[in-house]
Amino acid sequence: MGKRYTMPYEVAYYDGDITKQMTLPSMLAVVIKTSEEQSALLGRDAEYIAGLGLGWVITNYEIKIDRLPKVGEKITVTTEALSYNKYFCYRNFWIHDEEGNECVLIKSTFVLMNRENRKMGSVSEEIIAPYESEKIKKIQRSEKIEKVEDGRSQSYRVRYFDIDGNQHVNNAIYFNWLLDVLGYDFLSAHQPVHINVKFDKEVEYGHEVESHYDIVEEEQGLKTRHEIRIGEQLYCEANIRWN
Repeated sequence: MGKRYTMPYEVAYYDGDITKQMTLPSMLAVVIKTSEEQSALLGRDAEYIAGLGLGWVITNYEIKIDRLPKVGEKITVTTEALSYNKYFCYRNFWIHDEEGNECVLIKSTFVLMNRENRKMGSVSEEIIAPYESEKIKKIQRSEKIEKVEDGRSQSYRVRYFDIDGNQHVNNAIYFNWLLDVLGYDFLSAHQPVHINVKFDKEVEYGHEVESHYDIVEEEQGLKTRHEIRIGEQLYCEANIRWN
């Protein structure tokens, strides 16, 4: 078990959508801030990692949503760097309401990226020791993501403010591309309950991406399948189940 860190947060009006529920990009920005605060307290902030010529990159999210926090609601975000192996670090986030009810569980996978050659680096004991994470050998596999089969698409150009300090598109921006294509009527009438997303390649400034999707009706409810592509190259893929 790794060290846990909890941050209180009040959901601001700019964190919400037209239904006054917290948007996924805003939620992910807050949970990442929680991990950054913990890293700073442990002496492993972004400046320390950059000094080694490295940067943290997220490769996977698995998100289970009981309900999305609402604008004006006071929540707590807890994070724990659970385990790691030579190349992957596994970190969980929990969002609870004021009564202590779990609203959201996020399982994430991080890797270290060399800032110059953009290749994945190994995780050293020096970097990870303060988190007291469990060292494991096994690579954890998430649920397989189904491909888009008969979908529609919309294009988006990568803007300057989509790029973060690691010189690539911020992961929260991908969710704007993934979800926006579903449209006003769908998004205002449905809430995501389970999300599995994988980031395959880095998107850079000036690229024009295509957000592909299709909608599948299942016994359990609606599922959308998503792919972010540039030409035939896949950059991000996701499956989302909805209420």
